[in-house]
Amino acid sequence: MTLSNSPAPIGIFDSGYGGLTIFEKIKEQLPQYDYIYLGDNARAPYGSRSFEVVYEYTLQCVKKLFEMGCHLVILACNTASAKALRTIQQNDLPNIDPHRRVLGIIRPTAEIIGEITKTKQVGLLGTTGTVQSNSYPMEIAKLFPELKIVSHACPMWVPLIENGEHLSEGADFFIKKDIDALLAQNQGIDTIILGCTHYPLIINKIKRYTPKHITIISQGEIVGRSLKNYLQRHPEIDGKCSKNAHTEFLTTESADKFSASAALFLNKKINAKHINIL
Repeated sequence: MTLSNSPAPIGIFDSGYGGLTIFEKIKEQLPQYDYIYLGDNARAPYGSRSFEVVYEYTLQCVKKLFEMGCHLVILACNTASAKALRTIQQNDLPNIDPHRRVLGIIRPTAEIIGEITKTKQVGLLGTTGTVQSNSYPMEIAKLFPELKIVSHACPMWVPLIENGEHLSEGADFFIKKDIDALLAQNQGIDTIILGCTHYPLIINKIKRYTPKHITIISQGEIVGRSLKNYLQRHPEIDGKCSKNAHTEFLTTESADKFSASAALFLNKKINAKHINIL
């Protein structure tokens, strides 16, 4: 693989649409940068897939973004961050190009959680893959070993959102059921992490069924602030990121379908292009 050293967009990768909620907040913080958003919709969802498959798919997409010039790629996907990031950083980057960077979205959330919780009891709602990976408890334990993390998987939430049923009354049943199941594990929870990038689309319903004293953490703004700070601390990476305020949206599935569904996440029309990863 021959890689260019010219300045290029920041790559934003997700298995599908959820990463758009991360991208939107990153762009609010850093509007001057160029971005390539790549959604691997043809193989989504990643949440229920094995570690090996998620790693393989994620690496293929990261390599594609590198081939397109990106020096920095953000895995705007909790499942990919949980199951693939560490291996890519430690095993693959040194061989591909040790000067390129791949960052995830679990660490930025872990870094601030200790400042938010007062009871030191934290809940996590996520996909089955993210919960089973145990990545959030492990990352948080490195920084705040005194915190107790309780997790609950919500397998119905992403399908409801992607099928446009999340605003229906039927969705309320599952949202309330899963929140109740999380809180039943620990009455002391005062902070809940939304460990899936889709969940901001149902934030109002989540708040409706969550006691008022509990703080709900959505990742987008946290990741946006963290990336801004990262680029300030790493001018050698920042200098390789082009700044023309341009964004390109790519999908491994139907471009028309992606454009239509992305409007749900971004509240505006976009024109996506189809891309083949392999």
